[in-house]
Amino acid sequence: MGDGKTAGVIAPPPLIFGVTLVVGLVLHAQNLGLDITQDWPGRAFGGAILCIFGATLIMLAILRFRAAETPPEPWKETTAFVKSGVYRLTRNPMYLGMASIYAGITVIAGCLLLLGLFVPVLVTIHRGVILREEKYLSAKFGDDYDDYRRTTRRWI
Repeated sequence: MGDGKTAGVIAPPPLIFGVTLVVGLVLHAQNLGLDITQDWPGRAFGGAILCIFGATLIMLAILRFRAAETPPEPWKETTAFVKSGVYRLTRNPMYLGMASIYAGITVIAGCLLLLGLFVPVLVTIHRGVILREEKYLSAKFGDDYDDYRRTTRRWI
């Protein structure tokens, strides 16, 4: 899983979300008949709001990591435990942000295939990233992290 110095995630989370999104959009562009044919008022606006919300979460989380002088990348060694700012609301604001951007693009594209791929992406993030990070952070920060985990939601 890992060397003990890092969480040992299976792949960078942006890559997990991004590759799935690109593959889905490429297949969608091939007119596989998996698109939502009905356009509805505000679809692009709603999708854009989801994307903006997601990008905002990610930026707020990264700013907290920078202030704590610890890398936000889960494949690097964590040097500080961050639980302030947006981390008071969710333990995984970056992944929630990436999921929100993915959902926003899905809405904008009107693509059922992307929607269908969303669940496997979230399962992969949960099992291959989040659970590994939680084990690593618990081992590294002990009771402080375990208390945080008990009092702060994983997603929302």
